[in-house]
Amino acid sequence: MANRSLFQITLVVDDYDRAKAYYCGVLGFDCVDDKPQGEGKRWVVVRPGKDGAAIVLAKATTDVQKTAIGNQTGGRVGFFLATDDFSRDHKSFLEKGVKFLEQPRSMPYGTVAVFEDLYGNTWDFIEPAKGS
Repeated sequence: MANRSLFQITLVVDDYDRAKAYYCGVLGFDCVDDKPQGEGKRWVVVRPGKDGAAIVLAKATTDVQKTAIGNQTGGRVGFFLATDDFSRDHKSFLEKGVKFLEQPRSMPYGTVAVFEDLYGNTWDFIEPAKGS
């Protein structure tokens, strides 16, 4: 079997700096790359931690791309952010103004709550159950 992994996904945003400030400043992601690409484009990559996929922040330039901002998964939870300490990070996110759509709940797979990002994309914020 091939050794493969998902290492980057694209998130369509309205502005590089605004998106970078949110994902890095509010959610605590690391900016792992930010390089000019010419013609006003940049290669901006953020990652929530040392493991897992990174997110390429791609500025929408066409009307079709602009309509995808905040609705990249048709209203479904499309992103899953794991933590090793739900209580610590949930409290921090609330203090920074992250909008949770529900109260934390315990599920067989872990502690979870859905939040909206800057654009209205929905995320599961989860501390996986031990052994998951």
